[in-house]
Amino acid sequence: MNRHNSRPVVLCLSGHDPSGGAGLQADIEALLAQGCHAAPAVTALTVQDTVNVSDFRVLDRDWVLAQARAIIADLPVAAVKLGMLGSVQMVDTVVEIMQALPGVPLVCDPVLRAGGGGSLGKDDVGYAMRERLLPIAAVATPNLPEARILAELPEGTADECAAKLSAYCQHLLITGGHGDEAEVHNRLYVRGGDCHTFTCARLPGSYHGSGCTLASTLAGRLALGEEVVSAVRSALDYTWRTLRDAEQPGHGQFVPRRLPLDFCS
Repeated sequence: MNRHNSRPVVLCLSGHDPSGGAGLQADIEALLAQGCHAAPAVTALTVQDTVNVSDFRVLDRDWVLAQARAIIADLPVAAVKLGMLGSVQMVDTVVEIMQALPGVPLVCDPVLRAGGGGSLGKDDVGYAMRERLLPIAAVATPNLPEARILAELPEGTADECAAKLSAYCQHLLITGGHGDEAEVHNRLYVRGGDCHTFTCARLPGSYHGSGCTLASTLAGRLALGEEVVSAVRSALDYTWRTLRDAEQPGHGQFVPRRLPLDFCS
């Protein structure tokens, strides 16, 4: 039997998207592309397609804890990526899981709305994330609408949201692309005042799973030992390429192409 050095393991706590565009499938594909091993633990089941989400069900916390504990007992977890949690109870469950992983970087993608606008959790979930998860996260990756929910600033700019949220989080990456500007500006805010801006060309169309792709890639880069600013740049570059090469498998949004066509050949 051939044995190779183990790939870094990333524990993914997120929801299942039956369309395959977002959620845990997006995490798995993006992490494979980084040379990492994804260990997916399901937090919620959703009814959604590439257009929008119509319903969801959060799993019982004991099931989620059991999944995570089985992974932690068996595999050397090098990073954790959060996606859809869906309830305050699930936020508390993640906090408990992270207590068993001291020093392991956590990437928090605060999934509160689907790409089509449908809710994936009540507003109190956003408050719980801000108060309990952002302080233990290495990086949080909200888009601007999510940052506004977290900061409780319905019309706030990225800078205004960051001014409030940076008090909770060491690194805050607020992604752009929700306006009509020709270039997309993604801003990494570091507690203490530093800000790094990453600019890319706007691509036509709308995309299903771009946030999941970015956050899981970032977790993978951190698991590989990359420094935060460099890891953010790597994750943004990779995500942009997956959107550039995206395909439209159904009647809704485009889905990022996270793996090359010949990946399994």
